[in-house]
Amino acid sequence: MKEYFLLQYKMTNRKFVKFGIPIVIGYILLLFGFIWASEYLFSKTTVLAKYLYLLLGLFSVSKLSNRGRNDFLKSYFKEYNKLRIIENCIVIFPFVAYFLYKGILLFIPVIIILAILMTLVKFNRAFNYTIPTPFSKYPFEFSVGFRKTFYIFPIAYYVAYESIIVGNFNLGLFSILLIYAVMLSYYSYVENEYYVWSYKLSAKDFLIRKIKTGVYYSVLLSAPVVFALGVSFYKELELILSFLLISICFLVTIILAKYSAYPNKMNLSQGVLIALGVLVPPIFIGIIPYFYLESIKRLKNILHD
Repeated sequence: MKEYFLLQYKMTNRKFVKFGIPIVIGYILLLFGFIWASEYLFSKTTVLAKYLYLLLGLFSVSKLSNRGRNDFLKSYFKEYNKLRIIENCIVIFPFVAYFLYKGILLFIPVIIILAILMTLVKFNRAFNYTIPTPFSKYPFEFSVGFRKTFYIFPIAYYVAYESIIVGNFNLGLFSILLIYAVMLSYYSYVENEYYVWSYKLSAKDFLIRKIKTGVYYSVLLSAPVVFALGVSFYKELELILSFLLISICFLVTIILAKYSAYPNKMNLSQGVLIALGVLVPPIFIGIIPYFYLESIKRLKNILHD
């Protein structure tokens, strides 16, 4: 069992190295990123934050409940149940620590008990029901990503609804942020070169299509929230549209950053540029053209230029 956790540790280290981040810096960034995200969530809503945080913790644990993965572990480890309980407790520990920091003591035994009970749950990857989506015409990011994260959108819409009921405008902006954060994750997947080559387009036309598709689908998914907030907080309409525009710019940046490194994953230098854009949005004016030119260079070797 000790060897298993040592292997997981080494695999995590390799991911940092592959991404171009020193191992120590990687863990520091993870820690501060987790703390910042937690603080941001609790700063935007005091009523729903603890429930959303509980769901996020359980969602993190659910990733370990894949049936194929657990069948494999069971066949190799005699102390399978003990291993799974320890594994789930390790994943849930940061959430427990933050609940303790916030003084939300009632939720600590709840999240621990549910995390342990989830060691008994196995999600079957062979589940054959296909969730219908409006994204099949232009694969592959949204058609694949939405099916994996569809349950987050009702949560985001409910958060927006609560923001209107309690008159908390910042909570409404958080719901838009949550939607776009999920959609941005769709571009972390790097498709096989064949799926890019199959587009009978030039590199320029390929990027334009990807951007149009991404913007269209992202606006489609965020429109209910933007419309509801615009009607309910009409005095803040300019700010809502500005927030939406910045989110779209960030989405375009991620799309171009993805293909500026293609067929590899994004590296540290690209991540730094994106982070600068988040901190200082006007920098997008320079970052977007840079990623665009780099993407053209990468894609010309694959597409029909």
